[in-house]
Amino acid sequence: MKFEKEADEIIKLVGGKENIISLVHCATRLRFKLKNTSIPNKAELEKMKDVLSVVNSGGQYQVVIGNKVSDYFATITKKLGLNESSSDAKGEKVSVMSMILETISGAFSPLIPALAGAGMVKALLTVLVSFGLMSDTTSTYAILSAAGNGVFYLLPVFLGITLAKKLGANMFVGGAIGAALLDPSYTALIGSEAVVDFLGIHVTPIDYASSVFPIFVTIFIYYWVDKSLKKIILKDLQLFLVPMFSLLIMVPLTVILFGPFGTNVGNMISNSVMWLIERSNLLAGIVLGAGMPFLAVFGLHWGFTPITLQNLATIGGDPIEGAAVAAVFAQIGIALGLFLKSKKHTELRSLTGSTAITGILAGVTEPIIYGVILKYRRTIPILAIAGGIGGAICGAFGVTCNAYVFHNIFSAPVYTPFLGYVLGVGTSLVLGAVLAYFFGLKDEEVKEMEDESKDLVEEKEVRVEGLEELVSPIKGEQIKLSEVEDEVFASGAVGAGIGIIPEVGEVVSPVNGTISAIFPTKHAIGIVSDSGTEILIHVGLNTVALDGKYYEAHINSGDKVTKGQKLISFDIEGIKSEGYSTATPVLVTNTADLKEVTVIENKTVDKEKTIIKVIH
Repeated sequence: MKFEKEADEIIKLVGGKENIISLVHCATRLRFKLKNTSIPNKAELEKMKDVLSVVNSGGQYQVVIGNKVSDYFATITKKLGLNESSSDAKGEKVSVMSMILETISGAFSPLIPALAGAGMVKALLTVLVSFGLMSDTTSTYAILSAAGNGVFYLLPVFLGITLAKKLGANMFVGGAIGAALLDPSYTALIGSEAVVDFLGIHVTPIDYASSVFPIFVTIFIYYWVDKSLKKIILKDLQLFLVPMFSLLIMVPLTVILFGPFGTNVGNMISNSVMWLIERSNLLAGIVLGAGMPFLAVFGLHWGFTPITLQNLATIGGDPIEGAAVAAVFAQIGIALGLFLKSKKHTELRSLTGSTAITGILAGVTEPIIYGVILKYRRTIPILAIAGGIGGAICGAFGVTCNAYVFHNIFSAPVYTPFLGYVLGVGTSLVLGAVLAYFFGLKDEEVKEMEDESKDLVEEKEVRVEGLEELVSPIKGEQIKLSEVEDEVFASGAVGAGIGIIPEVGEVVSPVNGTISAIFPTKHAIGIVSDSGTEILIHVGLNTVALDGKYYEAHINSGDKVTKGQKLISFDIEGIKSEGYSTATPVLVTNTADLKEVTVIENKTVDKEKTIIKVIH
C-alpha cells in the first residue's frame, strides 16, 4: 500500500481509530467525521510533507492532500476497516445555540447579495429624495422602490427555499409554503370584518410580508413532516403526494398556530419593554440597544411597531425607537471596523463596505447582521456592548424618535434631544468599529487573510528556456483564486492558479500530457503535462456530492491528450439547480517543484487564451 507510514501518522494525529466515525474524499482532501474535533493535533498534521492544510468546517475535519488524496484514502480506509455502519455513530455534541446560529446564518448566506444589493437601491433612493433629485410620488420612484423592497417583502418565500435546503427538505416546497402566506387570497382576509376560520378553527389573519420568525418555525416543522411522509407514502407516489400533504398540513398550521405565536411573543416582549421604560429609561435603553438586533434576527422586533405608532400618535415621540437607534449604528460600526481590518481580504472588504454604506444611507442592516455578525461570532458580544452603551446614553437623555423612519443619517432631525441622540449613536458607532477592529476576528481568520494576499501574483512577461504556457480548459469568466468560495482552494494551499465561471459546459486539456487521475464522480481531473507540470481541474465546488450526476468523461486515466482535446462535458444549469456553485479552480499542484508559476490576469478566457505560465 502507498503511503502506509504516512497513513498511520494521520490516523494517530486525528485522534486514532476510536475517534474516527467515517471518511470520504474529494479531489483534494480527506474528509473525516470525528467524534471529538478537539483531539486532533492540527499543528503536527500540517508539518507532514504531503499535507497542504487542515480545515475544520461543515462538520468535517478536512486534511488537504492534493493530487495524492486517492492513494492516501485507499490506504487509510484499509487500515481503519471502515464500513457503512460506521457512519451511524454519534459525533461531537454541538450546543443548541451554535446549531441555531449556524442554521440561521446558513439560511441567510445565499440571500446576502440580494439583500445587500436591494439595500443599496434603497440607499440610492433615500439620497435622491433627500437632495430633491427625485420625488417619492413619481412612477419612476415606485418602480425603483419595488427593486429595493421586493426581496425584503418576499423574505418568507426566499427563506422557505434556503432554510429547507439547509435542513435537507425540498427547497421549492419550502418556498411554496412561504409564498402561500403572501398569496392575495390569504392577504385579502387581513383586516376583514367577517369571521375567519379554517374548518371551524378561528384564524387571526396576519401580514407575513418581511417576516422571519413564522417561516423559520414552519420550515423546521416541515422538515420533520417531509421525513415522516416519505416513510409512510409509497416511493412511486412520493413525487406529488409528499409535497401535496406538506402544503395541506403546513400552511394551515402556520396561519392558525405558528404565525400568531410569533406575533404574540413579539407583543409580550414589546409590552415588557414599555413597562421597563416606565420604571427606568437608562435600563430600558441598555436592553433595547443591546437586544433589538437579536429580536430582529427572528422578526420579533415587529411587535414594537404598533406601540411605536401609538406613541407617535398620542405623545408625539417614541422612546423605544429613540433608544433602539443605537443598535443600528452599532451594527454599522462593526461593519466599518471589519472593513478596515479586512484590507487583505477582498470578499469580506467588499461585503462590509457595501453593507456599511447601506446601513448609513438607508438604515438597512439585515446584510450586516446575517452576512457578517452571525458569521464572525466574536462580533456578537461586541454588538451587545456597543448597542447597550449607546442605548443607555439615549435612554438617560430621554431620546425619542418623533416620526416613523428608517434609522439612517438622513433621519437625524427627527430625534430629540439632538445632543443625546448624537452622543448615543456616535458612541455605538465608534465602540462597534474599534472593538470589531481589534477583537472581531480570530487570529486564524486574520492569518488566513494575510495568506490570501500572498497568493496574488502579478503578471510577468517572461521568455526563457523551460517556459510552458497553459491555456484555459473552459470558456468563461476568469476570477482570482482568492475569490473562489472554498477556503482551501482560495488560500492557495492546493496550488497556484485561477478560478473560472463557466459559460460552456466543456473541459478541454490546457496542455499536451497524460491524464493522471479522473475521479469516479467525473467532477475533477488531474493532468501531468509532457514537461512535468501537474494540473488539477475541479469543476464546481463540493460537487463530489453529486456523485457524477450532470458529468460525462470523454477520456480515461492514463490516456495521452493534446492541448484543446475535450476531456469532460458537464451540465451547468443542472449543477446550479442542485444548489452547487460551478466555479472551477484550475491549479498547478506541484508549484514547489517549479522555478516560477505566473498567473495571467484575464477578464474572459477560452481554449486559445493563456492563463498560467510555468518555468521549470
